[in-house]
Amino acid sequence: MSKDILSSNFFELFELPVSYQVDLSQIQKKYMDLQKQVHPDKFANASDAEKRLSMQQTSWINEAQTTLKDPVLRATYLLKLKGTDINLENETTMDAAFLMQQLEMRERLERIRKEDDPLSALDAMAKELKTSTQDMMAAFSEAYEAGQIDDAREWIRKLQFMQKAKKEIDSMSAEIEDELMS
Repeated sequence: MSKDILSSNFFELFELPVSYQVDLSQIQKKYMDLQKQVHPDKFANASDAEKRLSMQQTSWINEAQTTLKDPVLRATYLLKLKGTDINLENETTMDAAFLMQQLEMRERLERIRKEDDPLSALDAMAKELKTSTQDMMAAFSEAYEAGQIDDAREWIRKLQFMQKAKKEIDSMSAEIEDELMS
């Protein structure tokens, strides 16, 4: 494997078109192929320079895979490729209606344990969230493809909220399941 890995953008590395729409199974297959070529175990008896290069390449491949598989990271990376950096820790949406929906969802999550079947309620919330997230991903893709960078940034900010909400729902579901099993 050549040093080109380290100079490739993530889409080039995984032989994908630069687009928000990606084939996750292709990413996984290419990831496995790349790791077979550069994994440090393959270079156990190599020179220190070759071992170091293998570690750098492995790290780059891992970062690329993580970024391409994650909808928010992939969107952020696409904007970075267009010369637009976005710092998700310091940026938030100012869409009042969206923020109100998020607040209502958080309040609903706080009350969910009191429902007769909290797992079913969480499952329904997760399905709603998935639909909304898919709509937002499509909206980001459209804005990105149209070169509407400010709109694309706004969709990333919203997607970040959705991703956090999904983690909270998954976490609460796991907690409730654990409680039921005890």
